[in-house]
Amino acid sequence: MAASIVHIFDVGDYDSQVARGSELLNSGGIVVLPTETVYGAAGLLTHPGARKRLAELRGDEGASQPFTIHLAARDEAKRYLGPLNEFEERMIKKLWPGPVGLVFDVPPERRAQVSKELRLNELEMYSGSSITLRCPDHIVATDVISAVQGPVAMILAGSFASASLAGWSADKLADEVRDQVDLIFDAGPSRYLKPSTILKVGPEKYEVVRQGVYDERIIERLLRTTILFVCSGNTCRSPMAEAIARRLLARKLDVAEPDLEKKGISVLSAGSFALQGSRATPQAVEALRGLGADLSQHRSRPLTVELIHQADMIFAMSRNHAQAVTALVPSAREKVDTLDPMGDIDDPIGGDTALYQDLAGQLEALIEKRLQEIT
Repeated sequence: MAASIVHIFDVGDYDSQVARGSELLNSGGIVVLPTETVYGAAGLLTHPGARKRLAELRGDEGASQPFTIHLAARDEAKRYLGPLNEFEERMIKKLWPGPVGLVFDVPPERRAQVSKELRLNELEMYSGSSITLRCPDHIVATDVISAVQGPVAMILAGSFASASLAGWSADKLADEVRDQVDLIFDAGPSRYLKPSTILKVGPEKYEVVRQGVYDERIIERLLRTTILFVCSGNTCRSPMAEAIARRLLARKLDVAEPDLEKKGISVLSAGSFALQGSRATPQAVEALRGLGADLSQHRSRPLTVELIHQADMIFAMSRNHAQAVTALVPSAREKVDTLDPMGDIDDPIGGDTALYQDLAGQLEALIEKRLQEIT
């Protein structure tokens, strides 16, 4: 029977459709799921029938290679890897969920333990001593996978992959795989329309196995320790907070502000409704001049998914700004908070320099307290 196509964001019963997809996977079915990179055919790795069907979809090429396991949440990686060192933890925390597959070496005893628990041959999960894991950043994939009772593998197959990369068409994809899958979730074009980047993670460093959405320059930036301040237009509150935080951090580390980057620390700001390239308000520039900070070169930037993933800590000027962050990246809830725990910081736009000077003093006190909490 040919698979049906569900336009998942247009249906009125999203939850029941997601449950339908999870139930199909649990019973050994094959479901096409959207991710932020491309669409993939998903199956339950512990189900012999699903494994066989995925192998047939993938074709002869790579038939001897294990499948990539896709996770609903980053913490699930420990199920397959065991204890991680600080560098490995940071790679997972900074790059997931996102368009990156990570390859880890796993000790023999852990491989044997996991294989026994899942009743799988090691070769069906591990390639030699390594395993490839991915945690996609797409709500549909996350919601479906989270309700599946076991490891979910996803694959691209032949012209199916080309269809996903060249431009989304549910009908075209259905023509390719409808007789080989049980259900197709159509969520429109993928965010990137590129394959995921694959990195081999070592004890203290990584290497690029396949360059995809992220190149090495972006990976390096994502792995920095980054503090992000968010307001609306990125012309007063958040750039003022950024400049103040830079000055305070440089003083704490006893370095010049331009040398913070060399220490692996980035301080950024963005606006949930910002235009690209606007200057800071004259009052903000003047207010910070009195604190020894320079905002004259600031140019506004809009809040993006990439910025949110890059950040270790996100301080919002209001609860609405915090909600704007999690609307873009739901998993960012664990790292976003209002700068003032007691409430919102009022927008000074339209006020005089004295109002901005009061705001600068308020921001400095709040940021100093937050930095103490972080250290």
